[in-house]
Order: sequence, then C-alpha cells, then structure tokens
Amino acid sequence: MTMRTQIVLTIAGSDSGAGAGVQADLKTFAALGVYGASAVTALTAQNTKGVRAIHAAPPEIVAAQIEAVLEDFSVAAIKIGMLGSPEIAGIVGESLPSPLAGEGSGVRGPRPEARSSSAGPLIRPRFARPLSPARGEGNGAFIVYDPVMAASSGEALSGAGFVEAVRAKLLPLVDCLTPNLAEAAALLEEPLARSEDDMARQGRALMRLGPRAVVMKGGHLEGGEAVDLLVAPDAVHRFAAPRIAAKNLHGTGCTLSSAIAAFVVLGLALPEAVAAARAFVREAIKAGRDIELGAGPGPLIQTKLRAAP
Repeated sequence: MTMRTQIVLTIAGSDSGAGAGVQADLKTFAALGVYGASAVTALTAQNTKGVRAIHAAPPEIVAAQIEAVLEDFSVAAIKIGMLGSPEIAGIVGESLPSPLAGEGSGVRGPRPEARSSSAGPLIRPRFARPLSPARGEGNGAFIVYDPVMAASSGEALSGAGFVEAVRAKLLPLVDCLTPNLAEAAALLEEPLARSEDDMARQGRALMRLGPRAVVMKGGHLEGGEAVDLLVAPDAVHRFAAPRIAAKNLHGTGCTLSSAIAAFVVLGLALPEAVAAARAFVREAIKAGRDIELGAGPGPLIQTKLRAAP
C-alpha cells in the first residue's frame, strides 16, 4: 500500500533571514502537514533589519524549476509570492498548469470571463468546479497569489512595468488573490482603502481583473480589530479578531497565503480555509512575539498544527 500526501508548490523569492518568502512558505506547509515544493524567483540578502540586495533569477530558470516540479509531482495547489519583474510574472503565467485534466495541455493562458451557472458558482469553458476543489478532482492546481511588491521594512521588491504584467498575464489565472491594502491600491491604481466598504469595493474591482476570489487583508486599517474580507462571487465574508501586540510580524502575509493554499488542499472550502489560515497566523504570531532572533522586527513562528482541520 502506497501512502500519498497533498503537494503544494510555492513560487516565490528566497529570504536569507528565513522569515518570509519561500522559507516561510515551506515552514507553513510542513507545520500543516502538506508537502512543499519550491521554485525560487529571486535571491534576497536580508535580515530582520531590512533588505540589502536582490538578485532576480533568469526567467528561463524560473520556468525550468516550475516545469521540473509539475512534470514529476501531482501538485494540488500553487502559492505565488514575490516575482519581482514583469518578465518573471509573464513566464510564471505561461508556466502554470492547465486546469483541463487529461487534455494534453501543459500550460494554460488567461481564462475567459467566468460566468454563473447552475453547475456551480463559476464555470469555465469545458471546466467547471467549485471555488475550492475537493481532493482528487484532477481539475488543475488551486492557485493562490500574494502580490508582494515591497518588503515589510519598506524596500521595493518589484520593478517598472510589473503591475501591468501581473494584470495582463497572471490575475486571470488566479483562484484566490491575497493583497494587502497597498498592493490592492497599486493593482487598481487607486488610493488606499480607508474603510471596510472601500475594501469590499476594491475586492470586487480586483475580481473583474480575473481572480475568482480576493482576500483583502486589512491589517493596516485603523482600529482595534484586524479585519480581512474574503470577496467571493456570491458574498463578502468578514473575518475579525482583536489585534495582537507584537513586533515580530515579518512573514505574516506569506504565511497566511501559503496556509490558505494548504487548507484548501486539505479539504476545506475557501471561507473555512481563510478562517483556519487566520487562526494559524495568530498562533504563529503568539509563538514568536517574545523570541529575539535579530536586532529588528523578527518573524513569526509557524507551529505544528495540533489537529487536522
């Protein structure tokens, strides 16, 4: 008898301090009990005090990494993080797996506009599935994109033309987009959301660019609660919890998006996966808030999941 485990691929930058990026994703996957594979888009020289240097991988090397993983592993979900350049954004879009199972297509282009159907909340031509696929459906990997454009310390992690490339080449392929308020504003070329109503409106505007659902991360919104909104085709789901007093918050966005991907492949519907991912991040913040790993704001600590979701 052969045992199998769910596999999630992260496509992101490497953080030499291991607080964010590929390292945070792999730690999250391991803690949640899924197998993590990786494709590195950039090498960053950084620590808790900031980013010192960035070296982007050649786009063909990024594509080769993705191809090597997808041709050998049955990948159930893909988490995308830092891409850094329009060229890498484009090559990642061209390298993503086809959702059309068994049709002999190794890559897919931007999907046509989704439309409502009695078969499910969204339907693509020749390809219908609920927003969160059940295990073993074989309908292509569930794609979560965290559109990283700047480090938490403020350094830019993307270049000129990046937003335009993401909008054209990547957003139409995404199942769940997870921007913070600054990233959402940049993608829409709008001012930052100042209220939950603004967040919901921007989430719906982002969906019109292609993603099937958007998690608007409201951590930078003023107030005593940390509020995120899941904007889906049928509803807006609100998630709120009291803020945790902690300085070690490096990697929270990476951890949340990778946890969403992990919980989806573990069988949760997207709203439940977002709730579980938020709870996991909160526990990771608590686990790391009293630990000193460097002179600046440190990472959270991804702890092993105590029980299956």
